[in-house]
Amino acid sequence: MDILIGLQWGDEGKGKIIDLISRDYDIIARFNGGANAGHSIYHKDKRITLKLLPSGIFYPHIKNIIGTAVVIDPVALKAEIQQVQTITSDSDLIDRILVSQKAHLVLPTYKYWDMYYEDSPQYRTIGTTKNGIAPTYSNKILRQNIRVGDILSKDFETDVFHILNQQYAELEALGQDMPEIQELYTNFLEGCYFLKKLQITDTEIIINEALRENKKVLAEGAQATLLDIDHGTYPYVTSSNTIASAACVGLGVSPKLIDKIYGVTKAYCTRVGNGIFPTEITGSLADELREKGGEFGSNTKRPRRVGWLDLPALKYAVMINGVTDLVLTKADILNGMNEVPICTAYEINGETKTLAAVTFVDNAPRPIWKFLAGWDTPLNKINQTTQVPKELKLFISFLEEELNIPVKYLSTGPQREELIILGN
Repeated sequence: MDILIGLQWGDEGKGKIIDLISRDYDIIARFNGGANAGHSIYHKDKRITLKLLPSGIFYPHIKNIIGTAVVIDPVALKAEIQQVQTITSDSDLIDRILVSQKAHLVLPTYKYWDMYYEDSPQYRTIGTTKNGIAPTYSNKILRQNIRVGDILSKDFETDVFHILNQQYAELEALGQDMPEIQELYTNFLEGCYFLKKLQITDTEIIINEALRENKKVLAEGAQATLLDIDHGTYPYVTSSNTIASAACVGLGVSPKLIDKIYGVTKAYCTRVGNGIFPTEITGSLADELREKGGEFGSNTKRPRRVGWLDLPALKYAVMINGVTDLVLTKADILNGMNEVPICTAYEINGETKTLAAVTFVDNAPRPIWKFLAGWDTPLNKINQTTQVPKELKLFISFLEEELNIPVKYLSTGPQREELIILGN
């Protein structure tokens, strides 16, 4: 099994890469997160954001698995599948979606808990998407939640109504604005009825059987390394484990079966919401990069914060993921710059650190910069390694030397075909 994950704060362009390399796999399996993040890909020149569906959904030969550690909003999943059905004539689409019966459901009240926590002065403001993801994982750990397999129980509707009534009353007592409970209940059940059309099964068995038959499986991660609940820039992180090893837990696969680990990084950095960002830039240059790079949340449409490439954080991400192959995206956005800044180290309390977890609280690190020559060649016009401008080749060689791993793929634009294979 191979794994593909993001190495920064998300939005590295993972969906496009997975969509492109998916043709070489038999199964694409999503292993974490929920509908709080989106992978944007192009299909038939149309841009679509996949939030819960794996990014191999447009390939007829691929099984698409939503794994055990994913939290599923049935209303959102129904809407997403119906959206995909409007742009493809694939009549077997539904049959190629498999859902773990052990995956947890996002109840309709959870997004309102998210709103309450985010807006209440009594709680820390994180900058969440307010999709109910954290409350779902919280109730999962408390062992108070409902799983996908429970949909098949004869007591399912009664159990859901009981939980919704209880939570609805609690939220109203806290002063949270709420729609009618019957509306929440009805919409949720409709989503669950739709979910029954998919294959609800023990996906870990299917994946392991496929691996024993030498079939190729790609594990797809949502969000990214620096948003990992344990290893990211806590507390401004997501609610799940996003690093490569989480794929083993989230899908039920032994670490002994892992082969390639692809890590995706931009040629610069972005992040959404609050939290430390050592290389952040502001002002007109940040605005220019944001507009040029389309740096607005694929799910929330929020403007992303922009900064230069952060090598200490990138080295940390490569280390804890065990990345074997690097994927470089958005180099085309830096086209036309005279020089490209890279943070090569941090100065912290008078000490220089070239590897860091970016978990500083009181003493924000001071970036130490290296400036490489910029390139001025439209990258979307090239399709082979020999056409890559020499300045970008030097940029890539610098990354490979610093990170001690090869850059396997270079993305030259947003479209599926705009990608160059640099190594074997």
